[in-house]
Amino acid sequence: MLKFLKQVGDYAKETVQAARYIGQGLSVTFDHMQRRPVTVQYPYEKLIPSERFRGRIHFEFDKCISCEVCVRVCPINLPVVDWEFNKETKKKKLNSYSIDFGVCIFCGNCVEYCPTNCLSMTEEYELAAYDRHELNFDNVALGRLPYKVTDDAMVTPLRELAYLPKGALDPHDLPADVQRAGLRPEEIIAQAEAAQGKQPEEAK
Repeated sequence: MLKFLKQVGDYAKETVQAARYIGQGLSVTFDHMQRRPVTVQYPYEKLIPSERFRGRIHFEFDKCISCEVCVRVCPINLPVVDWEFNKETKKKKLNSYSIDFGVCIFCGNCVEYCPTNCLSMTEEYELAAYDRHELNFDNVALGRLPYKVTDDAMVTPLRELAYLPKGALDPHDLPADVQRAGLRPEEIIAQAEAAQGKQPEEAK
């Protein structure tokens, strides 16, 4: 009799546990059912990249001094800098510069450590190609400025969820002057500087 009651009790516990697991799964399902779908109809709609988005690298040939700092800080020694020494000016003369975006990890080290700011990250992320050799951009291709999403008349630009106002989940038909959720980078910097200015006074 005791063995039978124990089996009934174990069965009841397992039933309650299974019902709890099913309830947790259904709660997630119902939570998603209440949300609005945020679907980008690519390529007719495209998201506007954030301020710190790291896309294709832009290169300015005239600013480069062939110091090869970008090669040294690159985790995979990716940039190829071809230069020759000019005996008359006693300076390096840049012949060509190339980056293979099929290998690049877009870490941004080359941009951060470039002493002349000849490298910069752009908003261009469409780098698909049928041949991997087409992803090896020379200084001419790197010097091409990207086409911004907001300037394309055939595309509807959409803001990412992080840049939508608080409570808004639909990026369609949203006024451009609406403030996004959270603080902008310059506002965060201003708050940090204000906090640093108050610390010495509190210490006194």
